[in-house]
Amino acid sequence: MREHWRKLLALVAAVTAGLAVTATLPASPASAAALTEVTGFGTNPTGIRMHLYVPDQLPTKPAVLVAVHYCTGSGPAFYSGTEFKSLADQYGFIVIYPSTVRTGNCWDVSSAGALTHNGNSDPVGITSMVSYVQQRYSTDTARTFVTGASSGAMMTNVLLANYPDVFAAGAAFMGVPDTCFRATAGNPADPSQQAGWNSACSNGQVSKTPAQWGDEVRNSYPGYSGRRPRMQLWHGVTDTTLHYNNFGEEIKQWTNVLGVSQTPVKTDMPQSGWTRTWYGDTSAQPPVQAISIAGVGHSLPMAGQAKMAISFFGLDSTTVPPSSPPPSSPPPSSQPPVPGGCTAAIALNSWTGGYVATVTVTAGSSAINGWTVTTTLPSGSAVTNSWSTTGSATTGTVNFTNVGYNGSVAAGGNTQFGFQGTGTGPSIATCSAR
Repeated sequence: MREHWRKLLALVAAVTAGLAVTATLPASPASAAALTEVTGFGTNPTGIRMHLYVPDQLPTKPAVLVAVHYCTGSGPAFYSGTEFKSLADQYGFIVIYPSTVRTGNCWDVSSAGALTHNGNSDPVGITSMVSYVQQRYSTDTARTFVTGASSGAMMTNVLLANYPDVFAAGAAFMGVPDTCFRATAGNPADPSQQAGWNSACSNGQVSKTPAQWGDEVRNSYPGYSGRRPRMQLWHGVTDTTLHYNNFGEEIKQWTNVLGVSQTPVKTDMPQSGWTRTWYGDTSAQPPVQAISIAGVGHSLPMAGQAKMAISFFGLDSTTVPPSSPPPSSPPPSSQPPVPGGCTAAIALNSWTGGYVATVTVTAGSSAINGWTVTTTLPSGSAVTNSWSTTGSATTGTVNFTNVGYNGSVAAGGNTQFGFQGTGTGPSIATCSAR
C-alpha cells in the first residue's frame, strides 16, 4: 500500500466510531429499530456488504438514504459514529450502510468499472442494495439520497454521476469531484487493482473548467438525458488529506451539470466559521449548496451537520406516525425517575492490538451543563486519539471532559464521544455532572 494511502488511513481514523452489533440474515426485512446485515440483495461484483436500519415508525412510501463510510471504516461504524440513525428515527426514513471489503476499507472510485453506469465495481453493489430496499419496503423511489465522508464522499460524487436516475440528491463531506481519482495505471478491467491513491487529486492539483468537469459526469452515463440530482458539498478549509482546492472543483462540476451559475445567489453563516452558499436559487433545496468550515481539517461531518444534510434532502418535513409504548412497558407516568447527575456506558469494538470505544453519557432526572467521564485503562492500553471530548491523559486513569457543543444534556437525554487506543479497551466508566 502506498505511503499516501497509509497517510489517509491514519488521519481518518480520528473519525472512526464503535461498531454496532449486527446479525447476518438471508435477504429479508430487517428487524425494526436494529442494524441488521442483509445478504443476497442482488448483483454485487465486488462482494461488498450491506447493513440496514429501519426505524420503528415509517410513513407511507418512506424515503431511503445511503450512508457511505470513510477509509478504515465500515457501515456499522458509520451507523454508530454519525447522527443519521437518530434522524431516521425522528423523520422516518430507511438508512442503508454499505461496507467495502477491500484492503484499507476504501471505496473504488478510480477504476473504469467504478466510473461507468452499470460497470463492474462497488457502485453496482450499492445500487443493488437500493433496489432491494425499494422493492422490499415499497419506498418512494423519487426520494432516494446518498451521503458519505472522505472516501464515502468520493463515492457520493460517483454515484450521482453514474446513477442520476436512482438518486435525487447527495451530500458529500470532504470529497473530490467525480473522476478526479481516476486510475492512471494498471489493468482497468480489474476493479480490485484500481482503488489506489491519486496524489495529484488528493493534493488539490487537478483543475478543470466547469464544462470539462461536467462532461466527466455526463460521460459516466452516455445517452442519459433525464433530470440530474442536486448536490450539497462540505469541506474543511485546513484539510490537507483531500485538499480544500477540491471543494472549488466540485462546485464547478455540479453547477455545470445542473446548469446554474458558479456565482452564489445567497451566502450566510449558519454557525461561526461556517460559510454557506446557494447556487441556482435560494430555496431550502437549491440545485447546489456548499458549506466551507474555517479552521477544520479532515474531520467531517461534525455535530449538527447531518441535520443540515437531511434538511437539504427535504427529509425533515416527513410526518411520522406516533409511536406507542410496547405492551409490556408500564405507562410513562409509572416509570420511576432516573437519579440526578449522569451515567456513562462504554461500547467497545476490539481487535488484536487495538480498539475503538464509543461512550454514551446519559443525564439523570435533571439537565446537566457539563460532564466528565472517568475510566481507568488496563495495563498496556493507551489512547491514540479521541473525538467530541478532551482527554486528560493517554494512559492510566483518564478524565474525558465535554467540548463546547455537547456539554448541555437535557434531563434523560444523552450524548456520545469516542476514543481509539492500543491494547485492550476499558469496559467501565463513571460520570460526574456540572
